[in-house]
Amino acid sequence: MADDGAEQVLDGLRRQARRLVADLAGPVRRVRLRSGDAALEVEWHDPVPAPRAGTPPAGEPVARDDVETAPASDRPTVRSPVVGTFYRAPEPGAPPFVAVGDLVRPGQVIGIVEAMKLMNEVTAGQAGRVVEVLVGDGKPVEYDQPLIALDPVTGPDA
Repeated sequence: MADDGAEQVLDGLRRQARRLVADLAGPVRRVRLRSGDAALEVEWHDPVPAPRAGTPPAGEPVARDDVETAPASDRPTVRSPVVGTFYRAPEPGAPPFVAVGDLVRPGQVIGIVEAMKLMNEVTAGQAGRVVEVLVGDGKPVEYDQPLIALDPVTGPDA
């Protein structure tokens, strides 16, 4: 029973951490919350530059779908709001939120990043057409890592 109480306290701390991070303006590097003897500390490390397509990190073999391709510098991207695991669909077997060629609008969900058992919706910040999905489904992502590359859309389609 004591484990259930500790797990409930940690669940409450996780919810509080998520709300706190969502309410803060700008990137968060560290959060520490305490309730009695239970403490929750989360630290985000600086994102590691992604390797060029086809170039594995030094000393590590990389499977082809693990390689992140760099988007064209003039293209806007939708970036990860947290460190976690990126999912393209709301649940296993479901169609992805977006695919190459889809038009997205500001605020539209393009994926989910799971962090500490919390599902964080990733939304587009601007209108655009999806030109490239930069991260595979179920792959780990860093804070501010590009997930989707867009071609900006203006006019009646925006």
